[in-house]
Amino acid sequence: MIPFLVRRSWFSLCPWLSVLACSLVVQAKAANEARVTKNQLQATEVFRPEAGKFPPLEKAHSYRGELIFVDHANRRGSIRVEGRGVFRMNDPHPFAMLPYGTIRYHGAPADLRDVPLGTVLHVRAFLPPDPKTSVVPVLPVDNKEKDANHRRGSGIFPAENHVLLLEDEFSHCQREGLTWRLKEAEVKNREGSLIASRGPKEGTEGKVSEETLTFDSATRVWRGRECLRIEHLIAEGTWPAEGKKALGGQSVLLGITWKPTLPGVFTRFHIADIWLDDAAMQNATQHQTETHKAFIRSRWIPAWVDAVEYGQFGRATVTATLFGGVDASLYAEFTKGTAALMNGVETTLKHIEGGTAGPTQMAARGIIHDVIKAPGSTPLGSSGIQIRFETDLITEGMRPTRIVKVRPASWPDLHLPREEYVVQGSIDERFPSHAIFPKY
Repeated sequence: MIPFLVRRSWFSLCPWLSVLACSLVVQAKAANEARVTKNQLQATEVFRPEAGKFPPLEKAHSYRGELIFVDHANRRGSIRVEGRGVFRMNDPHPFAMLPYGTIRYHGAPADLRDVPLGTVLHVRAFLPPDPKTSVVPVLPVDNKEKDANHRRGSGIFPAENHVLLLEDEFSHCQREGLTWRLKEAEVKNREGSLIASRGPKEGTEGKVSEETLTFDSATRVWRGRECLRIEHLIAEGTWPAEGKKALGGQSVLLGITWKPTLPGVFTRFHIADIWLDDAAMQNATQHQTETHKAFIRSRWIPAWVDAVEYGQFGRATVTATLFGGVDASLYAEFTKGTAALMNGVETTLKHIEGGTAGPTQMAARGIIHDVIKAPGSTPLGSSGIQIRFETDLITEGMRPTRIVKVRPASWPDLHLPREEYVVQGSIDERFPSHAIFPKY
């Protein structure tokens, strides 16, 4: 039996306990509703590119890192992403180029095979458009927020691994109107470090980031059409043989890589190339432009199908938008009345072939009846050029939103190496499979 005083105290507490219980219920409900609201908000913020639409660059996730591995035939690779921790400890992070994804190297269009391993690249990427057909691992949407621990920090394996724009430091600075200004050089035995800042090329407004970068005797210095070494700068007195020297904010472009650093340095990048003047920069850009033009002539320009108007007995008119990332002189060869060929490709831009037959043998042949240029600016990934192509033998790969490749009939008829095509009927064929990549 409960004593009277205890019973009285117990009963006097009951109203307060009821209020407390109600309060806890209300708080729990509010917290649950807050989580639901946050989850709903995150769900609405998730953006994936859609078939037949070029995604806006401003919705892309941005990061940079060192190119570690390249599978050029499948337009994918791995990057050691720069995070907030120890750079060398970050695992290589897989990425795949979107079919219309653009690669730029030395200020010009490029293929993955053109970019040396170790190059530090700027990335603008999205979630996989279709996770079921992704050629790299599909990660949780919030993966870029996760802490990798072990001194690595967060942000080093974002789920946004399908790339719209991949560019080296040279190309990034040119596109953004930036320049590197050299503040001070410290030299010892033809190697050392530079203090430099990257900021707007014109004026002083905007964010300026100062970094210390290393160089060594293998660093290339470009001046006009000359390729110099560090020792040449020392010999002419531009840089000191030993010790420090102020460089007065000289404006240059840099090619940046990464090399192992001394203990205690979390992230410090290395200079592979220095371009001292406009003539040197233009020479580098022109060389890469010609390299890529020759490549595209042998692999054709990618596009996607906007619409198909079917006629009789296999005849059809295909409307297609040519992808961007190709030199303007090649687009100029697509003119009204030009004979052309069109062939189906899969999302990695591999041609679909039949056995030993090359893409020319499997392609639909016809005439370009119209070339339509979109007015105003065009989204990244698009050339802004649409063609209407009539053929008397439409193929299975030419359906709306499907990817094709097209070339004028005057371009060379070449057979591709085995790793760059899939046999008709086996569109999922890949070399190698995504199982080679790490699982996070």
